[in-house]
Amino acid sequence: MTAGETHRAIEATFRIERARLIGGLARLVRSVDLAEELAQDALVVALSEWPRTGVPDNPGAWLMAVAKRRALDTFRRDKMRERKHEEIARRLNNETRDGATEAIDAIDAAIDDDLGDELLGLIFTACHPVLSPDARAALTLKVVGGLTTDEIARAFLSSEAAIVQRIARAKKAIAKAGLTFAVPRGAERAARLPSVLEVIYLVFNEGYAATAGDDLVRPGLCLEAQRLGRILAGLMPEDAEVFGLLALM
Repeated sequence: MTAGETHRAIEATFRIERARLIGGLARLVRSVDLAEELAQDALVVALSEWPRTGVPDNPGAWLMAVAKRRALDTFRRDKMRERKHEEIARRLNNETRDGATEAIDAIDAAIDDDLGDELLGLIFTACHPVLSPDARAALTLKVVGGLTTDEIARAFLSSEAAIVQRIARAKKAIAKAGLTFAVPRGAERAARLPSVLEVIYLVFNEGYAATAGDDLVRPGLCLEAQRLGRILAGLMPEDAEVFGLLALM
């Protein structure tokens, strides 16, 4: 495999693993911004090491292990001034001190929720009712869908600066509300699910019947909404409402 092919393989792998990686990190560090930064750091390390060593058998776990080590270094460098940082650093240290293999196993055990995938927790958090519908859609496309702010701005016929501000306000609102990036359970989950489905449908509807602009249909937005719907259906296979939305799209 040539260097160019390896880099393309790494980029494709990161795009697949990115949302799950950010979801797991956000649950640990309680910050979307820091989770995105740590995920990007892990990609940089992968771009340096994988061309020499090859893509690992479990690239998601490899990236997570690297990101968690970076998180631990960050908290240590800040001298763990806050109690929350101390608690997170202890957990990371316990998971990583016994070696890479044990750390990977601990990662999966530590971030699993009752539905078995932290990505669903990230989706529920990005679509939390504390945010406005526009903010939910922008944050979901950025954090879960992996779209750039420029792509989101073009999709919704807005300026990139406005989208940046919208996403920043959404992240601040999540932090202020003290959300845990976990899937709600029982009645709370049932109450929050419509918000998640609403955001995915808003994304699809904007692609299917554009509210402004020269293009009547934006296939890219439709495909992204369908992709998010399939992710949700795969994570919640017993929920008829999820499959109803997917069928509609």
